[in-house]
Amino acid sequence: MEGALIATLGIVISKILGIIYVIPFYSIIGEQGGALYGYAYNIYSIFLGISSAGIPLAISKLVSEYNTLELYQSKEKVFRIAKTLLTILGIICFLVLVFFADGIAQLIIGDIQGGNSIEDIVYVIRVIAVSILVVPILSVYRGYLQGHRFMSPTSVSQVLEQFIRVMIIIIGSFLALKVFHLSLKEAVGIALLGATIGAIISTIYLVRKVNKNKDTLQHDVSEEKIKTTKEIIFQIFLYAFPFIFSDVCKSLYNSVDTFFVVKTLVNDLSYPVQDAEAIMGFISTWGNKLNMIVIAIGTGFMSSLIPNLTISLVKKDRKDINLKINQTLQILILITLPMTVGLSFLAEPVWNIFYGTSYYGPKVFSFSIFTAFVTVLLSTCTTTLLTLKEYKYLFLSLLLGLGVNALLDVPLMHLLHYIGLPGYYGATLSTILGNVISILAILLFLVKKYEITLKETVFITIKIVLSVLIMYFGLWLIQFIIPFSSSRMWSFCTVIFYAGIGAMIYFMLIKRFQLIDTILGDHIFIKIKRKFKR
Repeated sequence: MEGALIATLGIVISKILGIIYVIPFYSIIGEQGGALYGYAYNIYSIFLGISSAGIPLAISKLVSEYNTLELYQSKEKVFRIAKTLLTILGIICFLVLVFFADGIAQLIIGDIQGGNSIEDIVYVIRVIAVSILVVPILSVYRGYLQGHRFMSPTSVSQVLEQFIRVMIIIIGSFLALKVFHLSLKEAVGIALLGATIGAIISTIYLVRKVNKNKDTLQHDVSEEKIKTTKEIIFQIFLYAFPFIFSDVCKSLYNSVDTFFVVKTLVNDLSYPVQDAEAIMGFISTWGNKLNMIVIAIGTGFMSSLIPNLTISLVKKDRKDINLKINQTLQILILITLPMTVGLSFLAEPVWNIFYGTSYYGPKVFSFSIFTAFVTVLLSTCTTTLLTLKEYKYLFLSLLLGLGVNALLDVPLMHLLHYIGLPGYYGATLSTILGNVISILAILLFLVKKYEITLKETVFITIKIVLSVLIMYFGLWLIQFIIPFSSSRMWSFCTVIFYAGIGAMIYFMLIKRFQLIDTILGDHIFIKIKRKFKR
């Protein structure tokens, strides 16, 4: 529990820093800079997933396993091999990004003129590529310490990495543009360099922690059958690959838009280049940061699913597996759906608080926030399959959803434009549909193989949707009395007021429908009252 609390605290602080910094950063680099930043970061995320996702978990599991079995030399061998493997993989990914940056940039904007140039995109991709030389090694050190249950250093390293990165992003981009009057691409490049510097400082911190605690971490054992290199590499790959694949697929969902949106809006739908790039920035960078509000909440609730589901799996208690999967889905829908709809309704004042007034920003965000809701549900489903070790079906369902997203991206943009709706909504709609297809495929598999019964969850979801619609209608009526404003301070007050009213309406409705008692148990309020009395 102590380790979980420390780890969660580190994640929460990192997420808060990741959300707050966008306010000054947006005002410094603007819409075109945001698009350029998004181009580089979305491509970087794919290669980061290939080179490091799942590695901390794999190293942690192996180190913990060997340490428990007193295979101390094998444990240290895991550490050494992992560092070598990840260094090689990091160099390969770095070289691919550096040498193929021009081709990637061509795929993103083609021959479009008037916005960010091919040279600008190539420059920022090569800058961010440097961090792939460092981050994989950082992930090995985190996994090694977590395997010894040293949770505090890894959490501190996360916060330290994020803090350094945020400081360089804000201060570096400000000095580059406002003081030294450098170009926009150089300012964005400095901001992207923050990921590398943050990773280097965080790695140095963890290396010092490992050296300082050598006596605790390392043991001298003369007689031990050391695991072979081949055996260790196979186990690392076995543990890490499902998580790497899952993470890369999630990154590709964002990258699909990177390759299609700007070219389609400019070449096919006759949007000005500056508007198209601004919209791309809103989808991939600025709106995505606000989506983290919903995703972070959902991730916190989802994190408890893995150990609980593992216990039921070990006991082969299918009834309990059914109960826990259903309860997790119900809790997530109960909490994240009203948050999503509320943020969609308050898109304009929320956007004003973070970024100031914008024509396209609130329009894009009011719809793209729904990707956060389906992302939370898909993450829950993929986590369930990972815990149940159903890797084959996990891969198939993610590839199916990704294929739907890629195939429908451009056609949906054309379709929505044709029927009079904003064409850029098609990109978001294809992402949502891709996620939904993956979710349905996973749920169908769980129903067939594990006899999961979703009838009650569907019935509860209908009640939640009805409650949310009534809440939305109530807020819509209030808007005629208290309208939104472009003022930042008034927008902040508006969000607080509407959020409070919306929460009250929603709470009364779900209490009326007995949803809290059904999902969490009728004892939940008794526990809360006891806590307050204490």
